[in-house]
Amino acid sequence: MYSSLERILEESGKSGQPFWKVVQAEDCHEENISEEASFARMAGMYASMKASVAGYENGMSSASGLVGKEAGILHRRIEKKEMLAGDFVSSVMEKALKVAACNACMRRIVAAPTAGSCGVLPAVLISYQEKTNCSDDKMVEGLYVAAGIGGVIGQRASLSGAQGGCQAEIGSASAMAAGALAYLDGGGNMEIVNACALALKGLLGLACDPVAGLVEVPCVKRNVIGAVNAVTSCDMARAGIVSKIPADEVIDAMHTIGAKMPVEIRETGIGGLAGTKTGQKIARAMKDNRPQGL
Repeated sequence: MYSSLERILEESGKSGQPFWKVVQAEDCHEENISEEASFARMAGMYASMKASVAGYENGMSSASGLVGKEAGILHRRIEKKEMLAGDFVSSVMEKALKVAACNACMRRIVAAPTAGSCGVLPAVLISYQEKTNCSDDKMVEGLYVAAGIGGVIGQRASLSGAQGGCQAEIGSASAMAAGALAYLDGGGNMEIVNACALALKGLLGLACDPVAGLVEVPCVKRNVIGAVNAVTSCDMARAGIVSKIPADEVIDAMHTIGAKMPVEIRETGIGGLAGTKTGQKIARAMKDNRPQGL
């Protein structure tokens, strides 16, 4: 796996291959598989992402009762044409909630890069495919772009909330989605890495503070923030807005910030929102096996 986005760009420039193809070649080398096998595996992941969106059921609820119905609630506002956001962003928001709810309700999802951030990438990519009618093969190429970005973040920083806070989960997922979207929308290599940098910069320092230690509150709604952040970051990059701090340095900054975060806001369920009066009340109720109302 590449340890820097700059290295991927260098290899792309030297070989003449697009970003996604450079990432695929590295995957084939590491896994000792053919291009066809690698592509088929990635296509399977995209199919599973689609299934996680389709698998959402209105009225579903997690075992705790804390989350599950949010996508259905938002859908009713969308149907009434009351959304301030446009159709595309509304679609992204709804899908992010659907997939994150499926995770909380023990349905099958793709951890991209983690279960807690599973709604970001499918929400952005599937909404884009619906908007543009591009092929599944093209979407798989976008997934390679996302994977390359995620791999670099994993090498240089962390993808774990316990190690780096939620910036390492939702932040990383948002950066991955932004870069993939920039590629799918016709962006070149620099637009890919700028979209990635802009997305990650916007979520630096994000705490991981799950209430009662469950990947539910505020995790499900944070998937929406990560997904929408990816869209706006892509649009800025495609417009020609450049991150003044290079993407690799942004990732390094995330690593430094994560290392300095108090343990209370690194997935321990102690500080942040988990430490509020209401958060503690919910945690006590969970210990007493008393489901919470939505």
